[in-house]
Amino acid sequence: MRAGNLLRQLDQRLLPPLTRAVARLGNRSARSGVLTWAAVFSAAAVLGTAVWATDDTSVGDRTVGEVTRVGVTDGDSVPGYLRSAAADLAALPASAPAPGDGTYALVTLDAYLPPQRLVTVLGDVPVSTVFGRVPLPGRQTEIVKIPALRVPDDVVAGMKQVAVRKDTEAADYRARAAAVDGDGAGERELRARYASGAEVAAAEAAAYRTGCACVYAAVVRATPVALRDVAGRPDVRAVDPAPEVYRLDRTVFTPPLPEQNDVVRPPADTGSSPEPTPVERSEPTPGLPGPSASMGESSEPAPVVTTPSREPSSPEPTESAPPSVTTSPDTAEAEPPAPMAS
Repeated sequence: MRAGNLLRQLDQRLLPPLTRAVARLGNRSARSGVLTWAAVFSAAAVLGTAVWATDDTSVGDRTVGEVTRVGVTDGDSVPGYLRSAAADLAALPASAPAPGDGTYALVTLDAYLPPQRLVTVLGDVPVSTVFGRVPLPGRQTEIVKIPALRVPDDVVAGMKQVAVRKDTEAADYRARAAAVDGDGAGERELRARYASGAEVAAAEAAAYRTGCACVYAAVVRATPVALRDVAGRPDVRAVDPAPEVYRLDRTVFTPPLPEQNDVVRPPADTGSSPEPTPVERSEPTPGLPGPSASMGESSEPAPVVTTPSREPSSPEPTESAPPSVTTSPDTAEAEPPAPMAS
């Protein structure tokens, strides 16, 4: 109730009795005393109402700014993460929650799968998002996050959207390379980086356009029994339950890549040309327009496909990924991944 309404109600309820009491009093001194006490009481009521109105403000959502993280970060042990996820899944209560509810979980896969294969792996549990990456041998490629309530249709549609964006990036890189004037060391290196970025973006576009074997994780929501059933299916590496998650818009999921087998490390882009001289060396990071000493140290965070993850025409040379988002394959120190069939 607003303060003005409360004051009006006080007037309506208190003033008539006070008026009748004053009328019954015959002498002036008694009337004066009653009026004095009425004034004191009214002032107290007004003060209390003002305090109440001040305290009656909405508290708001106290969870604003809080982010829940599910998955791995740089330096994590992948076998340790897999054991922890299995233990958490086994610890979930067997009783099913109320109808329509369920536990969110991050499902990671043993290999990159095409959209159609997801039907047998995830088809009977509600899916909200899938994670994809084009596994180009020796090249760092972008992690994409595709909303997918209907599998595989939404995944295929999302891949086509990514392909369109990648075509635009490739064209932008080529235009940038052509616009570089001069034949100095810096100009040659810059052209090489733009050319490499165009090459990788074009390869990504071609892969996504054909519905490539690029999906390696998904976010699902199901009962504990259903999640344990998913964990036992072929191609499933782990199911990491997250009962603490209630809102996906305040949760960051960072699944390990299939080729990450020991420790989560920054990526190594070995697809650049040999380095006969420092001028011709190129360590491109797909989608990052300019040269930078930090290129190749981290991949891009997973963007929603309906929103471009970065602006190819932006003048900044690079953007660092948040430290909590790990989207990189193992470095060359680890066993190299087997080639993935599209």
